Amino acid sequence: MSEEKEEYSASNIQVLEGLEAVRKRPAMYIGDISAKGLHHLVYEVVDNSIDEALAGYANHIDVTINADNSITVADNGRGIPVDMHEKEHKSALEVVLTVLHAGGKFDKGSYKVSGGLHGVGVSCVNALSTYLRAEVHRNGKAYVQEYSCGKPTTELLVAGDSSNTGTIISFKPDDSIFTVTVYDYATLANRLRDLAFLNAGITLTLTDMREVDESGEAKKEVFYSKDGLREFVEYIDSNKESLINDVIHLNTEKQGIPVEVALTYNNTYNENVYSFVNNINTIEGGTHLTGFRRGLTATLKKYAEDSKMLEKVKIDIASDDFREGLTAVVSVKVMEPQFEGQTKTKLGNNEVIGAVQTAVNEALRYYLEEHPKQARTIVEKVIVAAQARHAAYNARVKIQRKSPLSGGGLPGKLADCSSRTAEDCELFLVEGDSAGGTAKQGRDRTFQAILPLRGKILNVEKAMDHKIFDNQEITSLFRAMRVTIGTEDDPKEVNISKLAYHKIIIMTDADVDGSHIATLLMTFFFRRMRPVIENGYLYLATPPLYKCTRGKTEEYCWTDAQVQQFIAKYGDKTKVQRYKGLGEMSAEELRDTTMDPNQRLLKQVNISDAAEADRIFSMLMGEDVAPRRDFIEANANYANIDA
Repeated sequence: MSEEKEEYSASNIQVLEGLEAVRKRPAMYIGDISAKGLHHLVYEVVDNSIDEALAGYANHIDVTINADNSITVADNGRGIPVDMHEKEHKSALEVVLTVLHAGGKFDKGSYKVSGGLHGVGVSCVNALSTYLRAEVHRNGKAYVQEYSCGKPTTELLVAGDSSNTGTIISFKPDDSIFTVTVYDYATLANRLRDLAFLNAGITLTLTDMREVDESGEAKKEVFYSKDGLREFVEYIDSNKESLINDVIHLNTEKQGIPVEVALTYNNTYNENVYSFVNNINTIEGGTHLTGFRRGLTATLKKYAEDSKMLEKVKIDIASDDFREGLTAVVSVKVMEPQFEGQTKTKLGNNEVIGAVQTAVNEALRYYLEEHPKQARTIVEKVIVAAQARHAAYNARVKIQRKSPLSGGGLPGKLADCSSRTAEDCELFLVEGDSAGGTAKQGRDRTFQAILPLRGKILNVEKAMDHKIFDNQEITSLFRAMRVTIGTEDDPKEVNISKLAYHKIIIMTDADVDGSHIATLLMTFFFRRMRPVIENGYLYLATPPLYKCTRGKTEEYCWTDAQVQQFIAKYGDKTKVQRYKGLGEMSAEELRDTTMDPNQRLLKQVNISDAAEADRIFSMLMGEDVAPRRDFIEANANYANIDA
């Protein structure tokens, strides 16, 4: 990499406070102690390496999942300083790894922008790991120090000479703190892929030493992007039909703030905008998203008016209409970002609004003038969206004319529970009236409600709003859950403040049709009821596939391997019953295996990467067969799909 642009030493490391609280209250610092928090540890270390790249000192970052589920992150940056810290009387490396809020991010001369701006990253990882090894290549030497639970177990040692520069951090999360200690390859791959798109020219690799083939080669992927957000948008929309066959891309600096935006339009009826600040995914948006929307709406509206395309339109055009079928990624780099909380989910810097709005105004205006055919296609899409919005409003008013909270507003097929405490209540969405009847017999009426669904619900991936609100099964879902859709400001806004159930459980047959119905329902919640997923309210039931019997011994099995284990234990005379549908189970069997909270296994549906989820839902529920077939073939080993 380039030579050091300015001195980076122990004097740049500033200490704000100690580390004592991290092990006592880890969720305050990393979100939670389950899978999300476990993977967040990796992100914190990688973010430090990305910060080196943003500062111009690194271009290669390697992440390895080791065989024992420990992690190694290596970069070719400058290496964490190892000289003595004047105030702390210990090496700068030890300060960074053992003191909360210590790091180069607080010294404006060290990093112009930073993702891990709070400086808790590596010290938190150290505190929450039973073992951490830091290896620094710097000043022609290789330095090593080891830690346990945030405390050094060795001195800082010189391991030998080195002609390289960089930092290598290896750590093993503390299994006495984390409820999940197995890393998910796909989750890490999605994050590294995003980082590659957000930082064009940086190479990131992910290696999984838990999966080694016969030749001794470990599973590995390399993530690299030449064109940044342009490629990001193309990747997200790879399974959608493009409306303009182009990506509008800008990469500029306004008011001292680097702004990069890429956007395109497709033939769907959904808006998908993803925003980032210093590589942090701001899932709640913020001022940069506000600036983007203002710039987009104002520029498109002015073009439509100037071109006189709105003269014959007899309905009002709302700002939402300009974003239907839009896919965009907005990325800004802010020197001193103001976030709401450590989770960094919403940007608050007001000066960013004008910077992004100006950048979008200029770039989009130029594009529309230079591409009149695409411009006209976009405006025509806006007009159609406005007309569909009015039709959807009429349909929505029709289904919500009766209060969904009154008995008359509930669907007739709903077998409700007696409790009115949403936190305790569960709604089972059951495939078919037959299985619904069995579930009604097996349920606990106090807190479990049953809503049978007839056949496959509408594929909302392909449907316009008014078609969705005209669909009987979907309107039954809205009414059963007691949610409202749409406000004057946002016709698609979902209000779940009066949601009647805090567990909504999809319960379908364990066959191809059942899997399809479950996917349709998950698509519905992802596209139209996302707050239900974001609040952790959506689940998948997991009914058993088999019942094994030998004499008086009975055991339910969910996998072929479990069946083989039963046969190995009790002999070949075992009777194996295959459940192809929920209707084949008695009420008692369904209750004991799938509905009883003390015995069942529920899978919570969550969104770890919204952009990747969007791409996968588009692929699974879209028109193009080839990518769907490839996906099924690649993942068939992990699904219960009948031949």
